[in-house]
Amino acid sequence: MSVTLETLNHLPEDRFVAHLDGLYEHSPWIVRAIAAQRPFASGDALIEAAQAHVRQASGRQQLDLICAHPELGSRQLARLTPASQAEQRGAGLAEDQERLERLRTLNEAYRRRHGFPFVIAVTGLSPEVIVSTLEVRLPRDSDTEVSESLTQIGHIARQRLHALLDTDQPHSND
Repeated sequence: MSVTLETLNHLPEDRFVAHLDGLYEHSPWIVRAIAAQRPFASGDALIEAAQAHVRQASGRQQLDLICAHPELGSRQLARLTPASQAEQRGAGLAEDQERLERLRTLNEAYRRRHGFPFVIAVTGLSPEVIVSTLEVRLPRDSDTEVSESLTQIGHIARQRLHALLDTDQPHSND
């Protein structure tokens, strides 16, 4: 269901949060925290405010946000949010069983190394790019990966918001 930015800007806080449910995976606290900053001049301004709040959150809150994201190639796709299901299906990750098993093996190694799931904005990426990015990011230090995961979560939220907003205005690209 699409909505205009103007409508979002004028909704009561609880309805604003409800309309943006899923923007940040299982983390409505982010949208709730920025509701008082309305009106937003653009969808990008809304996401920038949300990302600023994420960056200022405690380390525990940031890790909880990262851990709220599902692993790519999850065997339990039906348990994911509708947005995550659509994004993973759209990435074509389940089309090649060998690649899917490689992805699952890399995901397991990533989680063991860093303590949280690998997060990447998959929209527009090929399965090959996703797997190769995971291979590149796996050996990095965990602080770098927390930062990169939060950046990727911002990209995901921006893509989800742009899909939700009913507007003819152009969006910036990430």
